[in-house]
Amino acid sequence: MKNVCVITGGGSGMGLAAAKFMPKDKIIVLSGRTVAKLEKAVNELKELGYEAYPFACDTSKRESVKALAQYCASLGEIKNVINCAGLSPAMADQEKILRVNALGTVYVNQEFSALMKPGSVIVDVSSNSAYILPSFIIPKKAYALAETDEEGFVKKLIKRSNMAKGDYQRSGFAYSLSKNFVVWYAKKCAFEYGHKGIRVVSLSPGLIATDMGNLEAKDGGMLIPMSCEERMGKPEELGFAIATVADERNGYLAGVDVLCDGGSTNGMKEFKKKKK
Repeated sequence: MKNVCVITGGGSGMGLAAAKFMPKDKIIVLSGRTVAKLEKAVNELKELGYEAYPFACDTSKRESVKALAQYCASLGEIKNVINCAGLSPAMADQEKILRVNALGTVYVNQEFSALMKPGSVIVDVSSNSAYILPSFIIPKKAYALAETDEEGFVKKLIKRSNMAKGDYQRSGFAYSLSKNFVVWYAKKCAFEYGHKGIRVVSLSPGLIATDMGNLEAKDGGMLIPMSCEERMGKPEELGFAIATVADERNGYLAGVDVLCDGGSTNGMKEFKKKKK
């Protein structure tokens, strides 16, 4: 039986870049919402010598994620799950962002972990935006509702994000909350799934030169001069980082967030902080 690596949001950007760093003895399943984009990405992988398949999936819908998980299990043993699916502030409103980024992570982790065996790994991709909001403003007590009261969870986080003025700013607030949740939830799952031998870790990129990243560069570009090299990250750099974190040999890397943002978070908070 072959091992399977599934990558949500794998039709382009970091997800596709990560696929190209995975071992070629694994079956690669790329999922996303746009079939044409997935088919193009799968053809790229096949030309590189991979056995790869596309599967349309909307991670904001549990049944869609469940169908993806069952399909992957039919191909072999699910060894790596890389959850790159997500929406940025310029792409959607608050509710859609929370349903894809936050609840989508719940669905992916729950549905796949039910089918995974010891020695497998889940990597949830977050963002350095998870670190932007001050801790006192983050409604962390509401996070547990994501598993027990989805509508209440979404409602509470939208209410908090409404503190911002302007549509884009409110979406940006919701995005930061959704990614802060991803970091928290990956840690929670790491401790819940650890006894099953399933490793869970999150990875938080900075601003990356993908289609999504370029959409945000105008309003989110403030972090670029805060990074060590004062530049955006390259998709292949993040792809390698994600594939490395997802490698089964990295067996003791669990229950933490890997901040891969060129140093911009630390630059903003300390080393490049504006002096008064």
